[in-house]
Amino acid sequence: MLGRLVIRRPWRVLVTSTLVLLASFAVAATTVSSLSLNRYEALGSESAAARSALDRLFDTGSPNVALLVSSSTGTVDDDAVVALGGELTEAVTAFPGVGDAWSYWSPDAPDTLAGADRRQALVLAWVPGDADHVRGEVLPALQAEVVERFDSDDVEVALGGGDEIFRVVAGQARADFLRAELIVIPLVLVLLWLVYRRLTPALATLAVGLFAAAGSLALLRLVLPFTDISTFAANISLVMGIGLGVDYSLFMIYRYREEVAAGHDTTTAVGRTVAGAGRTVLFSGLTVAAALAVLFVFPFPFLTSFAWAGIAVVLCAVLGATVALPAILRLAGRRMLRPTGPGRPEDGFWFRVSTTVMRRPFVTGGAGLLALLVLGAPTLGLTFGSPDDRVLNDGDQPVRTMYDTIRSDFAAEDADALLVVAPDTTVGPGSTAVPDSDLHDYAASLSQLPGVARVDSAAGAFTAGDRTGPAGPFGADRFESGAATRLSVLPTSERLAQDPVGLVREVRGTDAPFEVVVGGYPAELADYRDGIVDRLPLVALLILVVTFVVLFVMTGSVVAPLTAMVLNLLSLSVMFGVVVWGFQDGALAGLLGFTPTGVVEPSILLLMFCIAYGLSMDYEVFLLARIQEEYARTGDVVSSVPAGIARSAPLVTAAALILAASFAVYASSEVAFMQQLGIGMALAVAVDATLIRGVLVPAALRLTGRASWWSPGPLRALHDRFGLREHPVTPAAGPPPTSPSADTRPTLERTTR
Repeated sequence: MLGRLVIRRPWRVLVTSTLVLLASFAVAATTVSSLSLNRYEALGSESAAARSALDRLFDTGSPNVALLVSSSTGTVDDDAVVALGGELTEAVTAFPGVGDAWSYWSPDAPDTLAGADRRQALVLAWVPGDADHVRGEVLPALQAEVVERFDSDDVEVALGGGDEIFRVVAGQARADFLRAELIVIPLVLVLLWLVYRRLTPALATLAVGLFAAAGSLALLRLVLPFTDISTFAANISLVMGIGLGVDYSLFMIYRYREEVAAGHDTTTAVGRTVAGAGRTVLFSGLTVAAALAVLFVFPFPFLTSFAWAGIAVVLCAVLGATVALPAILRLAGRRMLRPTGPGRPEDGFWFRVSTTVMRRPFVTGGAGLLALLVLGAPTLGLTFGSPDDRVLNDGDQPVRTMYDTIRSDFAAEDADALLVVAPDTTVGPGSTAVPDSDLHDYAASLSQLPGVARVDSAAGAFTAGDRTGPAGPFGADRFESGAATRLSVLPTSERLAQDPVGLVREVRGTDAPFEVVVGGYPAELADYRDGIVDRLPLVALLILVVTFVVLFVMTGSVVAPLTAMVLNLLSLSVMFGVVVWGFQDGALAGLLGFTPTGVVEPSILLLMFCIAYGLSMDYEVFLLARIQEEYARTGDVVSSVPAGIARSAPLVTAAALILAASFAVYASSEVAFMQQLGIGMALAVAVDATLIRGVLVPAALRLTGRASWWSPGPLRALHDRFGLREHPVTPAAGPPPTSPSADTRPTLERTTR
């Protein structure tokens, strides 16, 4: 029905699609500016409870803003700098939106707020509110009205803090997005021209990609009133929109060319292309959307943003490929064909490769499997961790320079203290609930933990080896509030850089004489990380189940989907391997200019897994559809494999090349995890389209033979009722294709009925 509609009214469909595209561009521009600056925070976690208690009981919180004051001529103890530091602290304290502030120049401030050489010192502040308020409103105003006012020839003032770091990261991601647009679009057009050898199909394919990218951003605008969408979703919409638009358009145009080569006129060829290849595109889109939809499992807006973006991209790519593109095919006619005419698939490279593989499946398949295992071996050393300023590459970013100074010159990082809160606990002299001695012993115990520089509490300030508890640096009133008390556990810079998550666990594991909750910036990052890692098994299970169902509906087999899932997981191990080897261990640091931290941020790796797995299944759908089509036509379980691969592998290779190039553009990003995403995804797509589809798939299908298309009786009946049925490419006239032999007909009927 859709094909007939497009054939009858191609101009109407094309004009409507063009107007939708132009409207999408206009709406997309407003979407990008409205996206959110999400934090790495886990709602409902212990750190969230601590943050709420600090706000409610103490009117303070973990410092999320820091100002580094550097003296140009003397030290921070010089009279002029002391006076300026006091004025700066007062200005920050009084600034609209700031809830609390203190500094090295505050009364009884600890020495850790100054550098070892006394040339730098810190002002810390807590700004309540969500990330958009803090990063979008308070910080820009603080930079313009306070930092720039106090910055002078005598002292240099730099703005930092956790929210400032990721404000800069988000801004850099936006700049990378714009640069990627300028590079990806002409690059894709050139590659498409090399694939098609004609400008018309290249422009049509790029138009579908732009339709998917712009349309997805426009759809996200409809979601924004109901949920937060991360700024990084725009990057995903661009690269996946272009990639899926190219994938689906290549598949449709290749099928159109085959239909014309089989003797059908161009009008009939369009209808048969939509009726046949269009359904495969739909199933492929369902697979990719399902792989990304599992991100809704996570209660983190940063991750659910990519689920919304992925679903929107798939919807727009499928619509563009099955509605707008057929209208172009109908109007362009023979201008969409190869200038030299179609070649025989049997003469192609992939036919020869797959035939060679199937002659010796154990040898070739074993060699391919060994290569995957070797490339994926570094995955065994994967270590999850939390991001910090080092996600910004070395360069001209002041916030990165600021924290390099803090790491090298400061013994501890007060802004990253762990905050231990005991709500509804009266502590102190004369208390009947918790004696002051219990608080004294608990604070002293925390100070003995490896990597703890100092513990501040109402009972005093404790350092390792000092259990006497001298007077607290800010006075007892900062650590007591009515029926509550709190402690500040200050980590050393070395421990914070090496193992912040381990420190959080040790603090939480220390026996306390009263109920406590542990918060602070390191605890928030640890809870976010744990929230992701704990749900990884569920996400993996959901992805496997959903993709199995989609492939079963397409093939009617239980063996082929299982084989595909195993091979896809093996290909993804290569992606994980290069991330660990290149980014966690730093092998690519010199080439790309980032700073390795020895850990991988889990949410980005999870996003990569979902995208790569969905795209792998995308290619698997194309491949299996053509192999099964050949099997249904000939009944030959062996020859159908190279024949199907010969017809699908060229377009899969071309699509993978273009998609890999689009992802690889992000290797030039100034944000480390965008580089990780670009390099890892480019490699995953390249390996999947070559080693997996060209070697391991034909080897596996040769070894499983006719069992590849087997399923139990009840499932066969279910597939007969609801499964995908794609007609083969048949000549327009002449005798029907050779019927399968009698001994294979029952099996074929089960798979093609």
